[in-house]
Amino acid sequence: AMLVDHWLLPSFDVDFQLRPKRKAADLFDKTLGRTRKSKARRARGTFNASLDGACPTVHVFSVASGHLYEKLLRIMMTSVRKTTKCPVRFWFFDQFMSPDFKASMPAFAERLNVTFEFVAFKWPSWLRDDTGAHFGIRGDKQRFIWAHKILFLDVIFPLDLQRVIFVDADLVVRADLLELYTMDLEGAPYAFTPFCSGDRMNPDTTGFRFWQSGFWKSHLMSLPYHISALFVVDLAEFRRLSVGDRLREIYHGMAGDPNSLSNLDQDLPNFAQHQVTIKSLPEEWLWCESWCSNSSKPSAKAIDLCQNPKTKESKISMAKRVVEEWVDLDSEVKELIGEEGGRLAGAGGATKDEL
Repeated sequence: AMLVDHWLLPSFDVDFQLRPKRKAADLFDKTLGRTRKSKARRARGTFNASLDGACPTVHVFSVASGHLYEKLLRIMMTSVRKTTKCPVRFWFFDQFMSPDFKASMPAFAERLNVTFEFVAFKWPSWLRDDTGAHFGIRGDKQRFIWAHKILFLDVIFPLDLQRVIFVDADLVVRADLLELYTMDLEGAPYAFTPFCSGDRMNPDTTGFRFWQSGFWKSHLMSLPYHISALFVVDLAEFRRLSVGDRLREIYHGMAGDPNSLSNLDQDLPNFAQHQVTIKSLPEEWLWCESWCSNSSKPSAKAIDLCQNPKTKESKISMAKRVVEEWVDLDSEVKELIGEEGGRLAGAGGATKDEL
């Protein structure tokens, strides 16, 4: 083992070779450095496909556990395909999906006209406690999934993948995700939607808005608290700024306390805002009946079936009541996966609800 007791490195002599038509003075030309940085930032930041008329593949990743959420996941995929004009590629964690889901995905994806990939990731050994258990997970499978969703974004995707959008399994998307995929994040490594506020806020759940009082109010100061059901990640900027290392460091320092990071995938990036900037998406990108007013629903670009803290209504019941197109989407999914898949798509399952 190697002990690192400081971060100051000794000085080194560096040899260099000039390129053709370059002179030694160019090494100290600050204008050249700014030009290169500006070009790189435009390439990472804007993804403006309209410049050359291209229609890029929109990359979407999601997580699910249990047949209920796999059913909702297929419906989310179908809503994305119906609203997003460009090609779509979905990414899933191999270890969290059921064998039936993985077996049915090739035929389902082909009929839906999307592509997909399963990725595998081994929990790092240094994030285990003295007993060998996953540090900070507390034996909670849902929390284990949440950890993968936010802690390892810099290492689970190929290095040539520049951007990815996370979409929760229980979302129904109503707008073209290309808008998010090409959005200028203004140098931020990721962008989340704040909870509905002002005229868009649901007055019936005001007392449950924990981020507006106590610890969260004092910690955030003037910063908003964001929901983690949908977010876009600039992977190039995420890696360049070592955001993954920062999030894992904060997690390692806090997750040992059972009273910290109770809603891990959401609390962690919000807590880290003073170190890692979040670009706030327009609030219409995520509408949830529990937190948003009914008058703001017509402008919603994505509807989240987040749990109502007052009613505890089931996901399927809420989906049929809140999302007008949900029954039609459900029927379309059953047709796409066939009779055998219909048995799976209709299956239920007890799974911990998300906020």
